[in-house]
Amino acid sequence: MKQTLKRTETMTSRRSFLGKSLAVGAGAVGLGLLGHGLPATASAASTGDPTDGDIAILQFLAAAEIIESDLWQQYNELGGIQDAEVPGGTGNPIYARAITKLDLDMSQYIHDNTEDEFSHWFFLNAYLKSKGAAEVNLDKFRTLPSSKATGAQQIGRLTNLMQLTVDTSWWTRYRSRTKNPDLGDTFAPAVPGLLKGQFPAIPRSDADLHPHNHIQAIANTAGFHFATIEQGGSSLYPSLAQRVTDPEVLRILLSIGPTETSHFQTWHDKAGNAPALTDPTNGLQFPDLNKPPFGGQDFQTNLIMPEPTVFLNGSLPAVSIIRPTETQGAAMGAVKALTADGLFIGQSKEFFDVITELAAAADRAQRDV
Repeated sequence: MKQTLKRTETMTSRRSFLGKSLAVGAGAVGLGLLGHGLPATASAASTGDPTDGDIAILQFLAAAEIIESDLWQQYNELGGIQDAEVPGGTGNPIYARAITKLDLDMSQYIHDNTEDEFSHWFFLNAYLKSKGAAEVNLDKFRTLPSSKATGAQQIGRLTNLMQLTVDTSWWTRYRSRTKNPDLGDTFAPAVPGLLKGQFPAIPRSDADLHPHNHIQAIANTAGFHFATIEQGGSSLYPSLAQRVTDPEVLRILLSIGPTETSHFQTWHDKAGNAPALTDPTNGLQFPDLNKPPFGGQDFQTNLIMPEPTVFLNGSLPAVSIIRPTETQGAAMGAVKALTADGLFIGQSKEFFDVITELAAAADRAQRDV
């Protein structure tokens, strides 16, 4: 039987980071923290009453979207379009020019991806509020330094884009016709060097704007990181949707998730245009992805739609799918992937405790039938 929403001990223990308002740059969005239980006008029998598990999933996704908004805002400040839709920053012409080597429309795409992530964050928290549940506020953890390069705001950040270890195995995963990570298969990275160190995806200061191959390597790193982040979202939403009970919450996940996939396909396409080069400052190599060990029909750089592959079991025909979509441990897997990426280098133990508990609560959610 479906449980009505109530504050559990687990939810109460998260009060330290489920806050009263959300800060964006210098502004604030007034989304108040509500009290215990459902509002007086709601009842367990009314339509659209999430279970405790549904709320835990929504809270974890809200945290994930806040984290995404933070990293995308940094990219937009330096390489995207700065306007009233995505405020903050003044742009960095040299970095932006290097980004356009991947596509002439990169600044628009970065802007739109940033706006989308903020909209997801605001919507999920507003929905939680409408159901009498606590919103997620990570403002106390905005302590990491900004880039010192021209164009960046000097404000506290949640994420670190200057020491990334980027997993580009999605490149081979989505081209495989015989393997699926849900079945335990592993995949080679497209850019092995990005797994062998900590590299900036934005200029750390104006000193990073030269020489040419150095700033281009930074832009290339960003291009692959864009897709790495968004393929994670492509998997996360369908993975957690399998644990949702309330039809309205399911509708939310099934509506937001495909936009993450749209982002991923865009960045998948652009990453393939990253110029082959070696960074003269650190030896990081970007290979020509149209040559061995890649290249050929399954690895041509404009092949950006998922190849059909094995799904559920080998007795069924191959099918074009998002992968992975295994629901067991999906939220914790997302946290581990973001951590391995280097996004949280410099964050406090309390921050890791918070996002780990959010993920654990989401993974404990069970679909009531």
